[in-house]
Amino acid sequence: MKSLRTLAPLFWKYRGRLFAGIIFILLTNVLAVFAPALVGEGINALKDAHDSYLAPGAEISDDSFIALPEILSKVGELTGLDEIWGGEIETKSDVHRLVVLIAILQAILYLITYLIKGIFLYYTRQTIIVNSRLMEYDLKEKIFSHYQLLDTRFYRSNDTGDLMNRISEDVSRVRMFLGPAVMYTLNLVALIVIVVGVMVSIDLKLTLYALLPLPLMSIGIYIISSRINELSDSVSASQSNLSTFVQQHISGIRVLQSYHKESQAATRFEVETDEYKEKTLKLVKVEAMFMPIIVLLVGLSTVLTVYVGGTQVMAGKLELGHIFQFIFYVNLLTWPFASVGWVTSLVQKAEASMARILVFLNTKPEISEPDENTVSASSPTNTDPGLIFSNVSYTYPDTGIEAIKDISFSLPPIQTLAITGRTGSGKSTIASLCMRLIDPTTGQIFNDCKDLKETSLKKHRNKTGYVPQDVFLFSDTISNNIGFGKKNGASLDAIKHAATLAGVASDIEGLKNGYDTILGERGVNLSGGQKQRISIARALIRNPEILILDDCLSAVDTSTEKHILNNLSSKNISRSTLIISHRISTIKHADLILVIQDGQIVERGTHSELLTSSGLYSAMNTQQETGSKDGI
Repeated sequence: MKSLRTLAPLFWKYRGRLFAGIIFILLTNVLAVFAPALVGEGINALKDAHDSYLAPGAEISDDSFIALPEILSKVGELTGLDEIWGGEIETKSDVHRLVVLIAILQAILYLITYLIKGIFLYYTRQTIIVNSRLMEYDLKEKIFSHYQLLDTRFYRSNDTGDLMNRISEDVSRVRMFLGPAVMYTLNLVALIVIVVGVMVSIDLKLTLYALLPLPLMSIGIYIISSRINELSDSVSASQSNLSTFVQQHISGIRVLQSYHKESQAATRFEVETDEYKEKTLKLVKVEAMFMPIIVLLVGLSTVLTVYVGGTQVMAGKLELGHIFQFIFYVNLLTWPFASVGWVTSLVQKAEASMARILVFLNTKPEISEPDENTVSASSPTNTDPGLIFSNVSYTYPDTGIEAIKDISFSLPPIQTLAITGRTGSGKSTIASLCMRLIDPTTGQIFNDCKDLKETSLKKHRNKTGYVPQDVFLFSDTISNNIGFGKKNGASLDAIKHAATLAGVASDIEGLKNGYDTILGERGVNLSGGQKQRISIARALIRNPEILILDDCLSAVDTSTEKHILNNLSSKNISRSTLIISHRISTIKHADLILVIQDGQIVERGTHSELLTSSGLYSAMNTQQETGSKDGI
């Protein structure tokens, strides 16, 4: 339980609820033991009364009534009968009425006992199980918060499904330990101490025989539970594969239908479902053994109790009611003993799940907030304002590909810098470096005279507006998607203004629900150009000091593109803009244009300067103009 010991702070945080739960467990078990004792002593009293006064041949005499107080004393303390019965016993009819009264009082008291026990059991679950839900919430919140700190390299190395599994299925397994496993363990300990103590006080020999099959039941349940867990993991994996298959084919339904691959998809789906069905049926067969083992061993325990107890009664060493009392106790201990195997299985699964969770929680982000002492002690290493790259290179650690090599440039305040180049030249890597989503392998990046590594991530990203190449929209309203860019939310007027600057206001207002339109998954009910412009509006509403546009106008027609760029340039009084694009029409008005090839700057200058150089930029411009004239 090395991994589970890390949950100790959560137990301590909710120690009040846990302590209350322990108290309720003790009270519940005291009442659970009291009810069979009530039945057992009541049967003994009724049998004695019957044998002494009501059995055929029994005669009422003054001497015979001497024994009656002794009979009543057996149940008097439990039922208060001696206080309720105030009359004298003179005839068999009086004895008969007394016996009936004993039975009625016992039944009423038995019901009241179980009613109170039910109330305590309710509060047991309201403390310990609710406690586990609170701890589950805290654990999920901790994992999610940590996920937000991890960098892009982590997310490139781990599947989304695996990350979701950690925060859902693995946390759920840990919760089963925090709640049911803890509750049943405490219940088992309390019940064994109280019940076995009472049983031993009645008859040690009968106790040993009655409890003999229960450890065997625990072992059997443990073996079956282990097999069930093994098969459950296999079923879960198969179900995950099936869900992934369905999700991919639903998401790509247009491609599937376009290529007329429905029949092949149906065949593959049938294979996946058959595998899932076979594994599920195996699991069901093993689960079917669970209850028969419990019933068999409980039956064996009952038979031993009746047989050994019967011999003790015939020998005069035990009373008849105690056999009934022991049968109740055996059934009372059945599920707690059966739960030993189940709880052990829960602990094993929770340990494995917590170990997987800790792997992620112990992962340190490569991109993190700088140490405050280091930041305060550091001094500027560059005196030029703005965003500056100084001999920056970056190699992707997973692939070893050197994306950019020894790049240097500056983006002064209130200037527009454009970067262009062919696909795969390293343009988007520069955007990621500017946002400090990744750190350079060598070289330095400065902003406002300070190295980005020594600048607060929060402050740096708060004053930048980033529109990535791969647009992502939430399944929410359009207004909330645009307002997402504002830290504390945005007014409708501000959202509309940002949409106007991004050239998407008329498109939104043309929709039936306007800005309240709910977007489908990743904005599936919008065109590519509309999604890009909403993403631009999301960045503009922040009113950033630095605006970074990473090829985010590729799906926009030239007329709309010109409108957006005019809006950006007219409002670019207090903003630096970095535009990354392969389209010359998007960047030709920039103050400086960098041309990237194979991760290196091969040309730099204004649009007119680069056209006269007859280099790569000029060739790209000619190619795009030719394509435009040809209607491409």
